[in-house]
Amino acid sequence: MKRDHQEICGATGYGNGSGSKPESSSIGNPNKGKLWEENQDAGGMDELLAVLGYKIRSSDMADVAEKLEQLEMVMGTAQEDGISHLSCDTIHYNPSDLSGWVQSMLCELNNPATANLDPVLANSDSNSSILSQINHSDPSKPQHQQQIVSSNQSQVYNDDSEYDLRAIPGVAAYPPPKSESDSESTRKRMKTSIGSSGSTEYGSSSSSPQGIGVSGAVTESSTRPVVLIDSQETGIRLVHTLMACAEAVQQENLKLADALVKHIGLLAASQAGAMRKVATYFAEALARRIYRIYPQDSLDSSYTDILQMHFYETCPYLKFAHFTANQAILEAVATANRVHVIDFGLKQGMQWPALMQALALRPGGPPAFRLTGIGPPQPDNTDALQQVGWKLAQLADTIGVEFEFKGFVANSLADLEPEMFEIRPPEVEAVAVNSVFEFHRLLARPGGIEKVLSTIKAMRPKILTVVEQEANHNGPVFLDRFTEALHYYSSLFDSLEGSGVVPPSQDSVMSELYLGRQICNVVACEGMDRVERHETLTRWRTRMETPGFSPVHLGSNAYKQASMLLALFAGGDGYIVEENNGCLMLGWHTRPLIATSAWQLASTESG
Repeated sequence: MKRDHQEICGATGYGNGSGSKPESSSIGNPNKGKLWEENQDAGGMDELLAVLGYKIRSSDMADVAEKLEQLEMVMGTAQEDGISHLSCDTIHYNPSDLSGWVQSMLCELNNPATANLDPVLANSDSNSSILSQINHSDPSKPQHQQQIVSSNQSQVYNDDSEYDLRAIPGVAAYPPPKSESDSESTRKRMKTSIGSSGSTEYGSSSSSPQGIGVSGAVTESSTRPVVLIDSQETGIRLVHTLMACAEAVQQENLKLADALVKHIGLLAASQAGAMRKVATYFAEALARRIYRIYPQDSLDSSYTDILQMHFYETCPYLKFAHFTANQAILEAVATANRVHVIDFGLKQGMQWPALMQALALRPGGPPAFRLTGIGPPQPDNTDALQQVGWKLAQLADTIGVEFEFKGFVANSLADLEPEMFEIRPPEVEAVAVNSVFEFHRLLARPGGIEKVLSTIKAMRPKILTVVEQEANHNGPVFLDRFTEALHYYSSLFDSLEGSGVVPPSQDSVMSELYLGRQICNVVACEGMDRVERHETLTRWRTRMETPGFSPVHLGSNAYKQASMLLALFAGGDGYIVEENNGCLMLGWHTRPLIATSAWQLASTESG
């Protein structure tokens, strides 16, 4: 019984979305073969769905799946404003004609007679692109667009944009290239498995997270099809939606951003591993910015210090930072009898036991070691710095190093003055200044970094070691910061997944939270509250050279030992150490993530 498909509400018709007619397979009962052949000859109806009472052409399978996906998204948006208009003045078509029925529902939801049910998309320009071009650092990369399709007949989110996602790690975000035959077919795939007798594959574009499953995971007693989703394709759509939401935020189109951030949660649920975690943290950060619910504990240093300890144990980034900085300090003070290290971020003092042990092994005996640690005030008013100093004093006594400690509490490094440190003449003691992940926070305060570098110059240190994130999260354009942060933290989370810790340990979970707080600060906060203002090594070179510092080359010995250090983490697979004009970088695969540099006063300044 062939039923002519009638276009509903003036909507444009849909063609065969798959580009090729899928092969059908028969199951078991030969008595039904004749009936199915008649149905196929009569109207090309899919015999498997016909058994369930639905009339749909095999060539229309991909189209119907796409309409079902659109219907799900539109109903999710419409529920906020109600769908009571469907109870009157509505023509309900025969649901057995699945294609026509879904199309009629789409028209009713998108184009009601009395009211616009989609205020989020109603305010958008139907002829304009929601996401314009995203410029990448590589001008040879193509620039793409993502649009919200809006017409008089329907207003449906269409996720067909194709950003260059190759910089984001993991097959979930950027799967391997498809063959020519695959590229001609639809971008989505749906597998239908019935019992254990056979299966049929169709082109589809479904993305509902409820459909995620494992191929063949259906009980023998079940006779209903199981729809499976391609999580790789959904991962690409997830990144597209994140970018669309970020652009809507930049354009202050908060209604659209609100709709998209909710859709991100649905797409993220279909992912696993690093992609799901990254998307969840970015979605939370976007939601905080949209709803203006800013994190109240973003400056809680004690909590951050605890999380950083777990991050230290989970992955090699902080160990690399401490090791390379210590190596530069050891080489700079190799002949000094008294060494004074000023640590701009003491935290738990994890960097200094290794340096003290190296000093203790110096031929001819260890030098006297003086440590000045700086940290923020604690919320409970405890003297955390002195507690760290006491533990280090116990270690110094054990290994036979003369030790002196002094702690300074400061809300900002820019509040420090050189007179506070009781600097002794250079012929008496060699001064080394150390900053690990501290300088970028000064960029939130106008003139802050200039003030600190001026203070350091007045101390006349033998060496200044600086470790910073190799990222650009301090640009004036929000969308550029967001894009850079998405690439950067995707690499970091991917490296955490590659550490080989199964099941996830407490350290790994807390490390993810540590990075998640950074994401929240980069995306959700502005002004003085946005302290995670990471900049690249190139930019830091300019900032350091302007006031009169010159670079100190980190030797090949540091490079070799840093490479050996990485072997402790999952065999070192995936991690890379690079030398960049005398500086050392640690990265994941092809992406540098942190950089260590060393500086001294230029000869004209020191002379």
